[in-house]
Amino acid sequence: MKLSDFDFDLPEALIATRPAVPRTSARLLVADGPVLHDKVVTDLPDWLRAGDRLVLNDTRVIPARLTGARHRDSAQGPVQARIEITLLEPRSDGTWAALIKPLKKLKVGEDVVFSPDLRATLIGTADGQGHLQFNCAGDDFDAALNAAGAMPLPPYIAAKRPADAQDLTDYQTVFARNLGAVAAPTASLHFDDALLQTLADKGVTFSHVTLHVGAGTFLPVKVDDIADHKMHSEWGKVSAQAAAEIAATKAAGGRVIPVGTTALRLVETAARGGTIKAWEGDTDIFITPGFTFNVADALMTNFHLPKSTLMMLVAALMGQEAIKTLYAHAISSNYRFFSYGDASLLIPEARKLA
Repeated sequence: MKLSDFDFDLPEALIATRPAVPRTSARLLVADGPVLHDKVVTDLPDWLRAGDRLVLNDTRVIPARLTGARHRDSAQGPVQARIEITLLEPRSDGTWAALIKPLKKLKVGEDVVFSPDLRATLIGTADGQGHLQFNCAGDDFDAALNAAGAMPLPPYIAAKRPADAQDLTDYQTVFARNLGAVAAPTASLHFDDALLQTLADKGVTFSHVTLHVGAGTFLPVKVDDIADHKMHSEWGKVSAQAAAEIAATKAAGGRVIPVGTTALRLVETAARGGTIKAWEGDTDIFITPGFTFNVADALMTNFHLPKSTLMMLVAALMGQEAIKTLYAHAISSNYRFFSYGDASLLIPEARKLA
C-alpha cells in the first residue's frame, strides 16, 4: 500500500487549538457499520450496551517542556545561554532522554537550571538527543517539574499558540494515574466523571491499561511504501487483572472498545498470540489494513493527521473506503480535528449496534 492511499486535504480552520467546553460537549461521529450519525459525546451511552467494556489508557502526561539557563565562566566574565528542553522518556538508568535546543550550546557535564528546585546535568548524547540527570527524583521531581514545566502540546497546536496554565487541565484525562507520557491519549480527553458514571449505571465496564505515549506518535511517515515504515516504540503494561477482565468480556459476548489508538495498540500487542494475556514492555506494533484484530471490536478515537500511522490503523479496523467516506463527511460537516478536536466511534459492520 502507498502512503498516498491515506492522504486527504484538511482545511487549516478545522485544526482545534482548544478543546470543547465542557469536555463531553464535543461532537461524536458514529460509524455504525456503513451508516454515519452526527452526535455529541454525551450521546455515547446510547451507542453502548450492558456487557460492553471500555479500555482506558491511564497514562499521565508530564509537563515535559522546560526552559532554563546554562551558566558558564568566560574570559569576559559569567555568561549564560537559554536552553529549551522537551523530555521524551525516562531511561532504565534513572536519566531522561530529551530534545535539547540548542544542543551545541551545552557540553557534557554542564547544568541547566530551570528553577530554584530543578536543574539537570547533561551526561551524554546519542542520536541527536541528550541524556539528562536531574537533581531530584520521586515526589520531589514531580513537584518541581509541575512547577517549572509546560504541557508538551502537539506541534500543530504549538505552532499556533504557546501552552498555558489551562492546558495543564485540558491536556490531561480525568483518570490519568501513571506518570510518563509526553502526549495525551486524546480520545480520553472527552470523558468526565459524570459520563463515566452514566456508562457504569448502564452496565458498561472499564479496564485500565497504561501506554506512555511518546513524541514519536507525531513522527510523519516518510516512505512511499508503508511496509518500509519503521514504527516508533512506546512502553506499556496490561495487568493480569485487565487481561482477565477483557478476556471475560470477550467470552461473555460483550464488545471490547478501546478508547484511543494507544489503548488499542497496547491490547492488540498483548494479544498477538490470539488471546489477551498480561504484558509489559516496549511495543512497536504497526497496524495497517489486513491486520487481524484479536481484541478490539470497535474504537473511540479522534480525527487523525493525513498520511499518519493512525489513519492506517482506523482503515485497518473499518476498511479504507469506509474511512475515506467518514473523513469526507467529517470535513464537510466541520468536525474539529486532532488532539483537541472532536471524536468518532467506529463500529465495524460485524459488531454494529443493530
